[in-house]
Amino acid sequence: MPDQPASNATMKSAIIGLVLQCLMVVVGHYVPSVARFFPIAGTGIGGIAGLLNGLWSGNASQTAAAGGGAVAGGAGGLVGTLLSHVLGDVPTSTIAVGTGSTAVAGVVGAVIGKLLGSRSAT
Repeated sequence: MPDQPASNATMKSAIIGLVLQCLMVVVGHYVPSVARFFPIAGTGIGGIAGLLNGLWSGNASQTAAAGGGAVAGGAGGLVGTLLSHVLGDVPTSTIAVGTGSTAVAGVVGAVIGKLLGSRSAT
């Protein structure tokens, strides 16, 4: 999917991240041994969403890809953490931490994705 407009890349990667986060939360709600991995897995999913955004961002600048990665990672983290809170699995204070950590992971993933994408294009 190279050479998409940055907004398409961000939308698609955010949807994938959101679906993965919600899937993780629902599985963790019913399988408590999975829930203990929420911080690591959730942050990893944010990084994956950012990586996809970086790979798919086409000719967007590194800064634009990083911003899209923050949105893609953070959106999934926000929704996933809110869902986990509604299900009673995490306290309210986790919402800010979950959103922030996934947004940062999304930035890192996007930068890596942009670098990998530019190497494969040459």
